Amino acid sequence: MIAQPLRWLSLPLILLLLACGTPAAQTPAQPSTPTAMTGQAGQVDLNGIKQYLVESSQSLKAQTAALDDAGTRYYELAKAADFDYAALWQQQSSEVSTTLAAAKAAWTAASPGYERIEGIVAGVPSLAEYDVILDAGTAGSEDPEGAVPFDLTLPNGQVLPKPGNLFGLTESTLWGTRAEWVAPNVVADFNADGKQDFGEVLPDANMLKGASAEMDRYTAELQQAAGAWQPTETDAFTALVVMIPTMSEYFESWKNSRFVAGAESTQSDFGVISRLADVQDILGGLQVVYRSVSPKVTTVDPGEAQRIAQGLDDLKNFVAKVFTQEQAGKRFTPEEADTLGGEAQTRATALAGQISQVAARLNIMIEQ
Repeated sequence: MIAQPLRWLSLPLILLLLACGTPAAQTPAQPSTPTAMTGQAGQVDLNGIKQYLVESSQSLKAQTAALDDAGTRYYELAKAADFDYAALWQQQSSEVSTTLAAAKAAWTAASPGYERIEGIVAGVPSLAEYDVILDAGTAGSEDPEGAVPFDLTLPNGQVLPKPGNLFGLTESTLWGTRAEWVAPNVVADFNADGKQDFGEVLPDANMLKGASAEMDRYTAELQQAAGAWQPTETDAFTALVVMIPTMSEYFESWKNSRFVAGAESTQSDFGVISRLADVQDILGGLQVVYRSVSPKVTTVDPGEAQRIAQGLDDLKNFVAKVFTQEQAGKRFTPEEADTLGGEAQTRATALAGQISQVAARLNIMIEQ
């Protein structure tokens, strides 16, 4: 998930990236994946990218459908209680707990499922609007230019104009990080430990049903668009050049999330799954893209083809190392987050520069 919608690269930024290519004296590294350089030099099979997107979007659709089902079940429970959430919890706590647990499980499966294809969806111009809708768009009241292109109509008839992206809406509703979408004065102690932990809230049933249904609908549209998409070399190189140098955005969001800022965080999203996990998933999808075009890179510079593959590996491993430390219990400071984000951005900018340079040598256009 990207905190802000992507803007296409300007010519000055392309030229800056071109200047950041890896020095020729660098020792070539071995390909990160044995299949990365297979096939005759210059033969590019983009079907692997499409297959990856199609299969992943099918899996994502199953997860958003499960979220929609759980949201509907919760809505029916709340409606039967006349939306009296205190009575609902008192009379149906077991059913409510089970239903919301299913909703959260579906969301936590859908989120990384989307991140694994975000590099393609957000990086390809013909698909990029789905990234704005599902994962990157802001609320119109916050940023009209980067706002989502839809209004959300809830089951009770309330219309929320351009309310923000759907992953953010459903996360903040399920885990209660937006007070306006949480039932007030209800302590939902799901695990019966005598205290209210993060996410132990009763969501507003109208909001959960409306947002989860809309997420499932747009995911179905994305699935259909993925099946119709015919990838080009421009699509593949554009996705790599656009998406790789976005590390500073992710690390800034991580710094402001509860994973770094803790209870002082005022960020309503990216609090359930660490952004460090998201970055690894995005880079994994971009590795799929690069493996498809690497034979083309080999035709102009075999050593550079290998260095780019290794650079992607190294960037992903850098983030993975920080994530492993976080999972082991280390709490990074905001200053450390800035330093790590700067290192990741430096690596990513240089890597995108290498890819831009190769694309120029191959006369492959990077879409702006």
